[in-house]
Amino acid sequence: MPKTRCLITAGPTREHIDPVRFLSNASSGKMGFALAAAAQARGWEVDLVSGPVWLPTPDAVRRHDVISAEEMFAACEPLFAECDVFIAVAAVSDYRSRVVADEKIKKEATALALELVPTVDILKTLAARKKKSQTVIGFAAETRDVETYARQKLNGKNLDWVVGNDVSRPGIGMNSDDNAVILLSRKDERYTCGPAPKREVAEFILETVARELRR
Repeated sequence: MPKTRCLITAGPTREHIDPVRFLSNASSGKMGFALAAAAQARGWEVDLVSGPVWLPTPDAVRRHDVISAEEMFAACEPLFAECDVFIAVAAVSDYRSRVVADEKIKKEATALALELVPTVDILKTLAARKKKSQTVIGFAAETRDVETYARQKLNGKNLDWVVGNDVSRPGIGMNSDDNAVILLSRKDERYTCGPAPKREVAEFILETVARELRR
């Protein structure tokens, strides 16, 4: 029986405004890397597309390092076409500067205005191409109304599953070792896990999704 091929994104992206400054977020990549390790332990073939983080690559996982949202999309696009499961964990920057300065922008006494434009929506773009044989899982990191916004993402981006987590709570979620999540499916299934170590949460997510794959 062929192995399940899994594509996972992890970490933040950086959108530069000049050679030394950028827009980004506090994602550590720990949840995505925990999922990659757990998927590999299940015997899946794993491609991990990661933004800039300082985490060791899980054993036997193929890692692809990127910086920006555009680079992440370019790395994911060909891998998505061949994967069975896509798990979009990365905290992709929603905006980038329309103009990137060639040299460091010097500080002035006056205010600096940046014109921001949307980055490519990697998850929505790839999920729109989803085949019946593929399963797509998104993450919704929110500071309020987690389940409401997660359901909106589930339906609005053509996902099979969405993982919602509250990143406003201290000690869990973004840049933490632990997480607490709500797992929702298009079939109106609802599960919760945590607070627990991210590896434990990762195994819970994969086992729940794998049960559906076996049906």
